[in-house]
Amino acid sequence: MYEVTVEGGFSSGHYLRNYKGKCENPHGHNYKVRITLRGETLDKAGLLLDFRDLKQVMRPVIDRIDHQMLNDLEPFTEINPSAENLARFFYDETNRQLAEMTGGRVRVKDCTIYETDTTTATYYE
Repeated sequence: MYEVTVEGGFSSGHYLRNYKGKCENPHGHNYKVRITLRGETLDKAGLLLDFRDLKQVMRPVIDRIDHQMLNDLEPFTEINPSAENLARFFYDETNRQLAEMTGGRVRVKDCTIYETDTTTATYYE
């Protein structure tokens, strides 16, 4: 099995519904997202996926939420924009694009959201 990992960043605001504490109030974070891909076979160039291509897959997902209030965007109008749910969101969106791009040869292994330098949430299946 092969793996490749790329990181990106974005800044967004959010607040947590059904939460008692400071995070129930609107506030923001400078997030980092780390996505690791996996696959059993390499392409003709000997790559699982070009890092550039993975960054290109991540770009529309990041652009959609960068400098936005997450609670105003789907799916976060219904679910809390917690780090855990953000990790699932990136996992699902990236996997969908990779399935189209690679025909299922490459899948997301896991996605980690850094809400701060010392706090993370990871989603994987």
